[in-house]
Amino acid sequence: MVTIKDIAHKAGVAKSTVSRYLNGGSVSKKTKAKLDQIVSETGYAPNTFAQSLKAKKTKMIGTIIPRLDSFATNTILASIDEELRIKNYQLIITNTNQSVEHEVENIYTLAKQKVDGIILLATVVTQAHRKAIADVNIPVLLLGQSADGLNTIVHQEYEAGFKMGNYATNLGHKNFLYFTVLEEDEAVGQLRSKGVLDALKGSLETTVEVVEISFSFSKAYEKAMSVLTETTATYILCATDNIALAVMKAAHTLGLTIPEDFSLSGFGGYEVTSIVTPTITTVKYPYEELGSVSVANLIDLIEGEDKVITIELPNQLIARESTIPLIKTP
Repeated sequence: MVTIKDIAHKAGVAKSTVSRYLNGGSVSKKTKAKLDQIVSETGYAPNTFAQSLKAKKTKMIGTIIPRLDSFATNTILASIDEELRIKNYQLIITNTNQSVEHEVENIYTLAKQKVDGIILLATVVTQAHRKAIADVNIPVLLLGQSADGLNTIVHQEYEAGFKMGNYATNLGHKNFLYFTVLEEDEAVGQLRSKGVLDALKGSLETTVEVVEISFSFSKAYEKAMSVLTETTATYILCATDNIALAVMKAAHTLGLTIPEDFSLSGFGGYEVTSIVTPTITTVKYPYEELGSVSVANLIDLIEGEDKVITIELPNQLIARESTIPLIKTP
């Protein structure tokens, strides 16, 4: 096994210089280039745990996620993990099963484990969240939910909703059904929904039925089974791709055809939406970029940069087979 001593010997420098280099300290460009080459050639990997015993920082980052069965969450996590490995940090993951109480508890739990910072994929932001973040006194970065005075990276939710609603009306549809989620969810239940509804209601002679539904595929499917038998909508918008997939399954079960019986769209840009038949119109969110940007900004905070992070990431509407112009009957 290659050690710091071996690296120092090959480079012709002191062990302290190698240690400083590995911990991101100041070394000359020439020395850094030499050490970069030797580390690459030897495949040396520093013992992060051993380093943490000697340093004030543990080189560990805690991540709090709402659920494990989410394409978006897993894509973000994969990106976070990759970026942290490059920067010699280790990732600790905690799952809350969409429990607000568990989110708050996990902030305290991770702080007790001496993580250097926390990335929180929050479902909502309550006063209990704010108190916990203030109490632990380590950098906490929220993803997906905006909150005044806290460090946040969010998607352009209102713009995404308006973009999809405008797309649907431009296809000539007049009767819409929108499957939304709990209003307590500010990003999806409020901002995204407001964008959709503002666009739909901006068109003359439209009718919009709004139905609250669960993020859960199975629960969304059950709800869709009852709603689809009664709706007269020619276009169904779903707050997430997961809900759109549940609606697609319910339509198939009921013998309905997409897009002939109704057009269908979602939000997220999940890979599976390009695989199913028909492929699903969606708004694609930059989940991988969200992961990498969150790591870069959290490390800035850990290293003492004095700033409040507020970043919005754009998105892209992708029109596919599940949506077609309304064919007017004579």
